Amino acid sequence: MMKNKRIVSRAEWLEQRKRLLDQEKEFTRLGDRLSAERQKMPWVRVEEPYVFEGPNGRETLADLFRGRSQLVVYHIMFAPESQAACKNCSYWADNFNGIVAHLNQRDVTFTAISRAPLAKLRAFAERMGWSFDWVSSGQGRFNYDYGVSFSSDDLGTGSIQYNYGTFDAHGPDMPGISVFAKDGDSVFHTYSCYARGIEMMNTAYHYLDLVPKGRDETSNGPMSWVKLRDQYAVG
Repeated sequence: MMKNKRIVSRAEWLEQRKRLLDQEKEFTRLGDRLSAERQKMPWVRVEEPYVFEGPNGRETLADLFRGRSQLVVYHIMFAPESQAACKNCSYWADNFNGIVAHLNQRDVTFTAISRAPLAKLRAFAERMGWSFDWVSSGQGRFNYDYGVSFSSDDLGTGSIQYNYGTFDAHGPDMPGISVFAKDGDSVFHTYSCYARGIEMMNTAYHYLDLVPKGRDETSNGPMSWVKLRDQYAVG
């Protein structure tokens, strides 16, 4: 790791660190401007009567708000025929348990949604120690309509419409986050992001970006190293 690294005096390091700080502050200001633009996005009324299989039986999209006015959905890749959730989505989901109470205090409900049946979701959540809400959309079009699941006809063409453009087809599900608002009895779609747009929700990646090796990902693929948390070798 030391190869090609400059070793300098503390004074020279501090001078360079301050220059980097100027760039970091500009990055933070840009992030603030982007957040403001997200919050100004127009809304789309949700007309489809989506139904989910959840802890209270059959639930509507409005039910998933749990009495709050804002809902964040993480689309975990877990197809009905699979026995486990996507390892990469699970890397994200390992960040979720601790944030739920904080989001609730800001009038936000968080839930994950997947196409696999509820029994599989519950079993996998128990295995991973997850306590956040997780419901099944397997009986409806929700995942397809919000751009994270794709039909056999879509996959047969070799490309899919994903992240607001054309993307090579890799499988029936892709990751994403969708945001909804509720006003009275009406539900609205306010925002969705996909692909690297969801990286801002992965705390582990942000810590890796601080260390000298960074993400240290190989040419085999940016996330080829990721495993389910209980599959890493001890130590």
